[in-house]
Amino acid sequence: MVTIDNLSVEFSARPLFREVSFVVADRDRIALTGKNGAGKSTMLRIIAGEMSPSLGTITTTKDTSIAYLPQVMELAGGRTVMEETMQAFEHIHEMQASIEAMNREMGERTDYESADYMALCERYAHAQERFQMMGGMNFRAEIERTLTGLGFTREEFDRPTNQLSGGWRMRIELAKLLLRKPDVLLLDEPTNHLDIESIQWLEQYLVQQPGAVVLVSHDRAFINNVTNRTLEISCGRVWDYKVKYDDYVRLRAERREQQLRAYENQQKEIADLKDFIERFRYKPTKAVQVQERIKQLARIVPIEVDEIDNSALSLKFPPCQRSGDFPLIVEELSKSYDHPVISDVNMTIRRGEKVAFVGKNGEGKSTLVKCILGEIPFDGMLKVGHNVQIGYFAQNQAQLLDPELTVFDTIDRVARGDIRTRIRDILGAFMFGGEESDKKVKVLSGGERSRLAMIRLLLEPVNFLILDEPTNHLDMRSKDVLKEAIRCFDGTVIIVSHDREFLDGLVSRVYAFGGGSVREHLGGIYDWIRQFRKVNENASAASPGPMIAQHKSEPAPASDKGRDWAEQKAQKRALKKLEERVKNIEEEMKEVSAAITILETKMDGSDPTVYERYDRLKKKQEELESDWLEASEELERGV
Repeated sequence: MVTIDNLSVEFSARPLFREVSFVVADRDRIALTGKNGAGKSTMLRIIAGEMSPSLGTITTTKDTSIAYLPQVMELAGGRTVMEETMQAFEHIHEMQASIEAMNREMGERTDYESADYMALCERYAHAQERFQMMGGMNFRAEIERTLTGLGFTREEFDRPTNQLSGGWRMRIELAKLLLRKPDVLLLDEPTNHLDIESIQWLEQYLVQQPGAVVLVSHDRAFINNVTNRTLEISCGRVWDYKVKYDDYVRLRAERREQQLRAYENQQKEIADLKDFIERFRYKPTKAVQVQERIKQLARIVPIEVDEIDNSALSLKFPPCQRSGDFPLIVEELSKSYDHPVISDVNMTIRRGEKVAFVGKNGEGKSTLVKCILGEIPFDGMLKVGHNVQIGYFAQNQAQLLDPELTVFDTIDRVARGDIRTRIRDILGAFMFGGEESDKKVKVLSGGERSRLAMIRLLLEPVNFLILDEPTNHLDMRSKDVLKEAIRCFDGTVIIVSHDREFLDGLVSRVYAFGGGSVREHLGGIYDWIRQFRKVNENASAASPGPMIAQHKSEPAPASDKGRDWAEQKAQKRALKKLEERVKNIEEEMKEVSAAITILETKMDGSDPTVYERYDRLKKKQEELESDWLEASEELERGV
């Protein structure tokens, strides 16, 4: 579908890509990976046609449509949520107008036997078929499914977009791209503004949609669940792995070991050549051999080794004072603005616990955090325990940094003890290596400032951390460093996050926000997700269901566990059969479509059997499309 051939890109004479070539094929699910600054977003922009390479070509097959969601974009206003989303179907209205015009023309003409009239009929049939395949005028239901899947309620469909936050407006832009059903979908950090439920919905949508997907994401669970191929950008080149991200990580480690061995062998060879040249440079009897060694040395192409991964770097919080046994007790807390946000919240967090706040945006997570910090008034009781020292990370923390200090000085002023000898290693782990550490804060981007504020917080002596979306601007290596630091932290932690992989193995309790209530679940993030799915298994797959009920510690009967296991196993078998059925139908659709294309070239009127076979194949094509739609919908519902 898309072919990248010998692509090279330079910025200020600095090469970003060198002679890169790869192909994006139909139904590819590609994860673009690499360290920050490697060129992932640039590659998406080039494929999208928003940027031209220095050298090389980007070619697409005929009629291939490409849609691109950047990390940052200008968002339109002035319409309601539904009206803005319906802009995705402008082409449908244009197509309908074209079909109506052709229909009128066929009704007015009488030259039924002419080649021009037959060509008009063929164009009309083709346009009508494409119109129906794209949903015709039945797109409102599809819009509703997509918007609810991305977290909107039906009550919000008529809400003006200029009343929404940037994150919710980005969801509308994502919905518009999905509804256009492009052949190639390019997504740059699509989960940044989504909650866990919406991310899971998007995963299912991308897996089932027929086009190709190329995405950049630091959400490990998301890319593992969506992609089947990984393209790593490293050292100006692209390494192609036909595997999911976790398998790529293993294969990449093996490749780097091979690179290191080859590099060491090459260095030994270079040293031997140089030694021979120096030893015999001035001996006439060895002049020929010396010249041969000099030429041999000049022909050697240096072996490049991938950037060293320091994800194993350990970062420990500084010693802090011991807090009371119960750092936080909340009883019957409620908070309203012009409408109730949270009501009758009860929670008790013990010293050393690490808990997660999850739920859709706008359900009250940040509101409760502000109550804990004492920033807003509320009804009910909230008690912060004895000797509790709170460290808070939110996006606006970055605004409190001194703009005149350098990155290094910002951290040097809070670092204590042995940690000061390792400041540059720590900065490197959070993508401030080399010259980046000498930049002044005032020239940093918003994401860079957030990362710097996070490092600063990690080095302050606090015993109660509240982290609001701490991973939004971190790559996977930095997230691993942060996760390990929090895991080893002796104090108490509240994490507001939608990053499942980051929360997995880190939190022991989940507080789910929704519908004005906050419900407790004992267990990790995937325990909560499984319970959520179980409670909502009869709900519509595209509609976010109610929050889970609070779970007691009473164990389920053994017979129920066995039945649950058997049901899950049966469901997995049914899903696998459905996946195979969808795949087989798609293969048959391709064969029928190819046969129709061949017959269309033979329609010269000389052989009547051609038209009979053509009609049979068109009928077969319609039946297959109906079967495919039915099977796909069953698969989307999870059987």
